[in-house]
Amino acid sequence: MKKITITLPGIVLAAVVALPAYLIGTLFPIVGSPVLGILSGMLLSSFWRRPVLFDDGIKYTSKKVLQYSVVLMGFGLDLFNIIKVGGQTLELLIFTLAAAFLTAYIAGKLLRIEGKIQTLIGVGTAICGGSAIAAAAPVIDAKEKEVAHAISTIFLFNVMAAFLFPFLGHVMGMNDQSFGLWTGTAVNDTSSVVAAGYTFSHAAGNLAVIVKLTRTLMIVPVTLVLAFYYSRKTAQKKQSGYHFSKIFPWFVLGFVMTSVISTFLPIPTAAINVLVQCGKYLIVMAMVSIGLNTNVVKLIKNGGKSIVLGFICWGVLSITSLVIQWL
Repeated sequence: MKKITITLPGIVLAAVVALPAYLIGTLFPIVGSPVLGILSGMLLSSFWRRPVLFDDGIKYTSKKVLQYSVVLMGFGLDLFNIIKVGGQTLELLIFTLAAAFLTAYIAGKLLRIEGKIQTLIGVGTAICGGSAIAAAAPVIDAKEKEVAHAISTIFLFNVMAAFLFPFLGHVMGMNDQSFGLWTGTAVNDTSSVVAAGYTFSHAAGNLAVIVKLTRTLMIVPVTLVLAFYYSRKTAQKKQSGYHFSKIFPWFVLGFVMTSVISTFLPIPTAAINVLVQCGKYLIVMAMVSIGLNTNVVKLIKNGGKSIVLGFICWGVLSITSLVIQWL
């Protein structure tokens, strides 16, 4: 009860600030609610010196509520569709994911970008934008500023992809199948995949969305690997041991369970949609909290390298997808 009392003011603040960001993001999905959430939080923190009363709840929302949002997002996955399409596109997904992660690591080192920002941008580019960053951030214990850098970078290329991909697809003479695969594997966020895919054609849009959802399931193995790697690295620095139960990201298991539930249990579509929207709203709340703890001046000052890294990762991912299809 005491914990609820301490955290409630900050949680309520995040929920209230998140509401307009969520609604506007729903009307303009290319921009996206998570980005608007971060911007709202940063804007508020710039003009308002908040009381200490809100600090515990804001911290709780940026960490724990973020994990709960990932669990609810699992309700949006139909495993039957993913298994069907995943079997056809597995080779393509493996190559594109490997290319994105390897590029993030190498280019991040060359640009001298912090390791956790490298990881978040790599995960966001390779898998599914904001949702993947939301899943990876708690696992690697990323700071608010690192999440803000990654989300802002991914947002920029989401918007570019929504407008640029259909044009390039027509210029290259791509058919519905090839464009759907390209968009589903090379565009980060689901909203941008929808925008780009259906702008090209209805058939391309349908395929792109299913391929994109298949990519989303890669959150599970990737977060497990990250949990193992970062926990072992931390343990070595502290010269102490580690236990699997402590490093395991239990919220990812919840993500898998909600996916299974939505696939195999006769839950009404309306109820599934409500649960998914609740998950999206919780993500916006978490992004608001991250924005409230982000220094805007430092973000702008140090954001250039992150954008360069995001551009390189996005370019390599897009080219790799085209090359593998051609081969």
